[in-house]
Amino acid sequence: MENQGPSLDDCLKLLKGERDEQRLAGLLLATKFCKNDDVDSILRVYNALGNTFLDRLLRTGMGKGSTSKSRQDNQDAYLQLSVTILAAFCRVSNIASSDDMVKKIPLILEVLSKELGASLVEECFEFLYLVSAAHTDGSRIFYESGGMTVLASQMPNLPDGSHTMELAMKLLQLTTSKLSLDTITKEYCSELSSVVIVLAKQFALLHNALKFEALHLLSMILSSIYAAPVHETLRAMSNLTWSTYLRVGVVAVLQNRVAPDQRLEALILAESVMCIAGERWLIGQTNSPDTQDPIPADRCTLLVLESSRVEIAVLLNDLAYLKYEKIKDSLDAESVLLKQRNLGIAFSLVEKTIKLISSVAEDEGNIISDMMFTKIITGLNETVGLILEYLRDAKDHGQHKGNDLLASVRIVGSYLAETPGACNDKLKELLGYMVLVEGEDEHSSFSSVCFLLPMLCQITMEIDGCRLLASSGAYKAVVECLIRLVEEDGGTVEENGPIFLACDTILNLLLKREEIGVHMDDSYYIRLLGVLSSWAEDVVDLSSTMMAASICSLILDSTSEAVLECHPSFKVNNLTSLCHLIRKSMTSYGKDSEAEADLVQIVVSGYSRWADRYPRVKAAVEGR
Repeated sequence: MENQGPSLDDCLKLLKGERDEQRLAGLLLATKFCKNDDVDSILRVYNALGNTFLDRLLRTGMGKGSTSKSRQDNQDAYLQLSVTILAAFCRVSNIASSDDMVKKIPLILEVLSKELGASLVEECFEFLYLVSAAHTDGSRIFYESGGMTVLASQMPNLPDGSHTMELAMKLLQLTTSKLSLDTITKEYCSELSSVVIVLAKQFALLHNALKFEALHLLSMILSSIYAAPVHETLRAMSNLTWSTYLRVGVVAVLQNRVAPDQRLEALILAESVMCIAGERWLIGQTNSPDTQDPIPADRCTLLVLESSRVEIAVLLNDLAYLKYEKIKDSLDAESVLLKQRNLGIAFSLVEKTIKLISSVAEDEGNIISDMMFTKIITGLNETVGLILEYLRDAKDHGQHKGNDLLASVRIVGSYLAETPGACNDKLKELLGYMVLVEGEDEHSSFSSVCFLLPMLCQITMEIDGCRLLASSGAYKAVVECLIRLVEEDGGTVEENGPIFLACDTILNLLLKREEIGVHMDDSYYIRLLGVLSSWAEDVVDLSSTMMAASICSLILDSTSEAVLECHPSFKVNNLTSLCHLIRKSMTSYGKDSEAEADLVQIVVSGYSRWADRYPRVKAAVEGR
């Protein structure tokens, strides 16, 4: 028993000594007693030592407040000892949450700006995390003292998967949970981007719980509504290894058994990365730069699509139950909103896959194998079929308003624009309904029609598509959409892709009007006639002028000047604009470019048919 060495009581006596040498000796002994789970011993040591000496020792170790040569010679030892004992003390939450400890956060951050050994760096991060987590102002003090700068400078140098890396990630998680990401992004965009690169590597390389910590942080940062500056910074980088790491990590999560929330986070991350790097991120290099294990280039595409399809099937079923079967009084509005938000993520991924296969199909080479391409198309057909079933359910329940319904219309329009022959029977049944769907906060179906325009433009190239558009009454919504588009355009030609799509759709329909044999309400077209002719007066490009003139010429086939003058939607100034438009387009005859030749021919042919019914238009054209 006599040879057991110094006891805790001996240590405490030294800590309470009057001379610094005694206290230093006591501190050295204290490191043996301050074990992780021995809270009582840590508290006794802390109470015996007090804060004043410990603070002075830390500052001396940092080269502050002491000019004694002996102390300068032992500066590194003092620093190591003070940080070690501080980290040990803070394993007790009552100590970590004290004001004395939170005041040391700026000092420890300053310590980390120096060149340190690995063990000292780890203890610094341990102290920072424990105090930031325990004290109500800890995260704020950490952030305001330059904590983000320290994280960005230190994390790239930490060993992958190390305890120190784990502490740094926990600090980041704590900071982003306590402070607004908006503020952090605005003030530390570059630093946050650097941290994302480190997290991406951890996400790819690790195979433990830390992998999912990295996933959570990445999905939270990159999917934030405030993430645009970080996206721009990452997009501008010449080295895109970070995007490969993220692809490797996403593939690893999606091809293994993981919790549903982790799978969803991987999909959220994939969607965010494609917002930065584009859809072709799905078919890039999938083996990590740090390994030589080859993975097929299209593996990520299929995994993301299949996982998204599973999410969509489950979420659509859940939403249908919550909206149409569950008792209204017990309906959890927050649960519905969360499911709708998750559905939006899965929809976005499917839509990006559609864009990818569309662009890949136009390229030469076999980036995606024929077998994989067939699997993707088959999967998309099934999923779009499910979405159309969901829309039919909504129609049957008299529902036409909701962001989930609007998103459903968007993805249907996106896919059928690329494969207009798919889902014909369901499309015939639902087209008239889809053009009436509104978003939750919208007061018209304008957005739905805009989403459907690429598909409508495609299907109206054929007589059956025109007949469907006319018989379902959907043409009315397209006309209303075009009217709004040109009224909001202000005569510019910028961003007018939807205008041309709507014009092409109406043009296709009017050209086949006699063949389809379906009566259409002329009042919609008369209103469009006035709006288009007025809009065309201000446009500067010939293609817009000729498109407007050709549509107007076809509308004039089915009415007369006398009817127009009596119609409440057609004003005198509309007729003046119409005269100017037809005259301007007719003067282009023989001078038009090849691109507008067909449109000019429509106007000229139409004029020969209806000129006698429009004396003012005829007078304007013939100069009388």
